[in-house]
Amino acid sequence: MRRAIGLTAALGVLAFLCVLSIWLGSKEISFGSVWQLLWHEDGSADAVIIHSVRIPRTVLAVLVGAALGLAGTVMQALTRNPLADPGLLGISAGAAFAIVFSITVLGVSSLYGYIWFAFAGAMAATAVVYFLGTRGGSSPVKLALAGVAVTALLSSFTSAMVLADPVALNRYRFWSAGSLSGQDTGAILRILPFLVVGAVLALASGPALNSLALGDDVAIALGRRLGALRLRGALAITLLTGAAVAVAGPIVFVGLVIPHAVRFVIGPDHRWLLPYTAVLAPCLLLAADILGRVMARPGEVRAGVIVAFVGAPFFIYLVRRRRLVAS
Repeated sequence: MRRAIGLTAALGVLAFLCVLSIWLGSKEISFGSVWQLLWHEDGSADAVIIHSVRIPRTVLAVLVGAALGLAGTVMQALTRNPLADPGLLGISAGAAFAIVFSITVLGVSSLYGYIWFAFAGAMAATAVVYFLGTRGGSSPVKLALAGVAVTALLSSFTSAMVLADPVALNRYRFWSAGSLSGQDTGAILRILPFLVVGAVLALASGPALNSLALGDDVAIALGRRLGALRLRGALAITLLTGAAVAVAGPIVFVGLVIPHAVRFVIGPDHRWLLPYTAVLAPCLLLAADILGRVMARPGEVRAGVIVAFVGAPFFIYLVRRRRLVAS
């Protein structure tokens, strides 16, 4: 009952942040006007800002935050690595590289065209990092180092491609910082099926992930099919990360910070950890996006930059914990 009440409270916080996201922005609009235009669109400039910019941006923040949070939680459970995060283990960089490759080399320009490349890049990066991080024995720090190395390599290739193409460079500079702006309702509808399937796969894996946390032998004894579980988890991570990176860029640390914060509050039960993460990860991303819009008016600071200021110190704290490094 306490966990259910907490989840309801988290949904209330998310709803409150959604209201703030629609109200606050680089242009100041009174709350009364926002509330009136929200229900009665009159075609004015403020109405266009609210309905064509802020509402799609808020919905996108909720979807991308939930996707990255769920992907990070599933990754940490499958690898038993508390440092696992789509941005830290090279998955976001793989998707980003594939998207830039499709734009600069193949001439793909539509979201629905290059999202398939995002999925392929995310899956390839996952395979490479896992291969490098498990050779000669696996450890959390070793996987993290493999992810950093793959991210650096792919980022260098990505930079080389965009520097050779001024048009791609202009698009990439905006996208690579991790931004929620510039996407309309059509883009959201295109990625929505992939996010829904990925979220369903992730949430349905909760009981099996609890068994896996006890060890492979125990999970097998409890009747879990580890191959099917890992395949389902990898598919969920690929769908969630690929779709999120395609529309918002490589936003890091969301899938790292929130699962640990939720575990601290409710414990390691994935049946509750996954729903809590799906609600609280969008809260972090929305808060970062709102702060970035109001602190640099009339411009804005990208949400990915704000999240990095929160996530980087937390990552350093995790790495420096003696019992984590010793594992």
